[in-house]
Amino acid sequence: MTVMSATVAQKNFYRLMSEVNRGNTPVTILGSQGKNAVLLSEDEWNSIQETLYLSSIPGMVDSIIKAGEEPSSVCSKYIPDEEW
Repeated sequence: MTVMSATVAQKNFYRLMSEVNRGNTPVTILGSQGKNAVLLSEDEWNSIQETLYLSSIPGMVDSIIKAGEEPSSVCSKYIPDEEW
């Protein structure tokens, strides 16, 4: 992760935004009072929010892990017209 002072980040803000969005690599911005901030892309932020939400649902993490371990040969086939 890239780390820089707030002064440097301010001078290069638009370039930083482009880099963060292009590479999904967060940038830590060092504050003068010891309180730092992190600049990250909106896509990355949305991904983090989705992960936190799904992790908050009881049993969801175990269900996702179990589904990932299931061989594709036993997975259901997608039927577009199937009624739920």
